[in-house]
Amino acid sequence: MLVHICCSVDSHYFLQRLREDFPDEKLVGFFYDPNIHPYSEYRLRLLDVQRSCDMLGVELIEGPYDIDAWMEAVRGHEHVPEKGSRCSICFDRRFAVSAKKAREIGEERMTSTLLTSPKKSIDQLREAGERIAAAEGVSFVTVDYRVGGGTQRQQEEAKRAKLYRQDYCGCLYGLTMQRQQQNMPVDELFSPIDGRTLPGSIEERIEMYEKRLKIEARGEAYRIVRQKFLNYRLKLGWVRRKKETLVSHILPFSVMKRRYTNGKIEFEHEGLWYFNREEIRFMTLERYNRLAGSDYEDVAALVFDPPPFKKELEIRERVGLGLWDLSPLIVLEEIPEGKLEIFIEGEQYRDVREILVCL
Repeated sequence: MLVHICCSVDSHYFLQRLREDFPDEKLVGFFYDPNIHPYSEYRLRLLDVQRSCDMLGVELIEGPYDIDAWMEAVRGHEHVPEKGSRCSICFDRRFAVSAKKAREIGEERMTSTLLTSPKKSIDQLREAGERIAAAEGVSFVTVDYRVGGGTQRQQEEAKRAKLYRQDYCGCLYGLTMQRQQQNMPVDELFSPIDGRTLPGSIEERIEMYEKRLKIEARGEAYRIVRQKFLNYRLKLGWVRRKKETLVSHILPFSVMKRRYTNGKIEFEHEGLWYFNREEIRFMTLERYNRLAGSDYEDVAALVFDPPPFKKELEIRERVGLGLWDLSPLIVLEEIPEGKLEIFIEGEQYRDVREILVCL
């Protein structure tokens, strides 16, 4: 039986129940979820599904990440609420590709872990699954593992197996609507030009879960705990003098009330130049290199290949901008004279991240 898999939390318990109810069936997992966005989140969910399948001894096949075709399929339904027409199209597409894969590898039956998700309609999934599977000469198996306390056992099993628990369904549109309702930035979609791993980012979680695999391979004990913290994202920023944009590097937790200001530098003290608006500070690249122990030749090199986020927080502290200081700190090659224009769109917000604790 081919089992379309959407995520490890839904699949881990589902696969175990299928084995009990269909002991003569060889189960083949099929991870086909081009709806998941961004691609880094897709990689993270696939990583955890592979771990789950390895634990259960289930073969896993990865389907194509044909997100362009998926986006085209849901065109015109971008703003439909969850559980609406966009979700129906999404189910149909994933079932269609799964049914073709089942026929291709010689399986006569297929099912989907979507059936165990408490946020999905079993009747809707049954109708779509049976209709689409039949077109490929495959039968769709509908099982309800939510009843009789199944959903609670599923959650308990996910906790016991330390599975990755995503906090949104998967697609770009559901994600943005959910974050708008939460009044939070869609930080999953941030892709910094410097390629740096940001706190609380999907990339940070991937690094942690990959490290977890190595720890498990060594048989070492660990826990994954959650941490509340103040996060930051820089969306856009620049410094201009006489309409010329100066190459600049803006350090983390630089926040301005009005985003744009203009003024002049008033004085220098211990290697910092103080602007007369928005509590802005400047430092030269030479000063930055001394503090960071780096040897950047110019600010452009710093912009595209900065040190780790944590290192720059340490630099802020070393110049007197402590843990709760949101004053902008900007690096320039030389400190200019005259009037400057400054634009910084940065956002600080409460966030939660996962931390790996080795015992």
